Amino acid sequence: MTLIKKLCLSAFLAAALAACVSTQEMNAKAYAGYAQMKQQNARAIDTTSSTARRIHTVFNRMKPYAEKANTTGVPFQWEITVFRTNELNAWAMAGGKMGFYTGLVDRLKMTDDEIATVMGHEMAHALKEHSKSAHNFEMTTGIFGAIADAAASAALGADTGGLLSTGTDLIANKPFSRSQETEADEIGLMLMAESGYNPSAAPNVWVKMSKESGGSGGIFSTHPSNEDRQENLERLIPEAMKLYKASKR
Repeated sequence: MTLIKKLCLSAFLAAALAACVSTQEMNAKAYAGYAQMKQQNARAIDTTSSTARRIHTVFNRMKPYAEKANTTGVPFQWEITVFRTNELNAWAMAGGKMGFYTGLVDRLKMTDDEIATVMGHEMAHALKEHSKSAHNFEMTTGIFGAIADAAASAALGADTGGLLSTGTDLIANKPFSRSQETEADEIGLMLMAESGYNPSAAPNVWVKMSKESGGSGGIFSTHPSNEDRQENLERLIPEAMKLYKASKR
């Protein structure tokens, strides 16, 4: 091996190692922050309602497939917390820490297949490490603010209307790019299908969201419109149905 080749190989291995460490550090910080948020906002956490049980059931069914789809080289510690609030929201942090709001299920009257649509979308964001980019750093601040709202809503017995959110309103301005949102939609569709949830239900999430939000975009409205997402998912349903049918054998 020539000296140039050796140097190139060394540089490549060093970069790969640095990327791995960076991912591990990012996940560790996310885990620590997540644990702190749960402790500080315990009153907002829902573990007993039928909605919370349904969300956990979908999560537990999809988790093994999300673990199998992890190509980061770093194991995720998947965990979901259900927050008792009327807000339409869900999110995923680095390393597989997730939050899901009861309002999303209750207000949209979601079926389990529709819950799986959102679950897969958020899992895909974590799997593709979309929160790693500097542009998306403010997402963490937005999550902290959103959870503060959920905790206050639980304590006061009424929604705060997002008054305590300190960073980004994740419902109307989730800081992911158009390409990242589309990628999460597509990966999430296949993930839910592999898990045995009917992918044909996915477009209806955006129909419901459009009605609830007045067409303003709703929970994932950074760039793609609900109509665009609905059409893109419908285009992919034949492919996803193959995975769904295979899961039923």
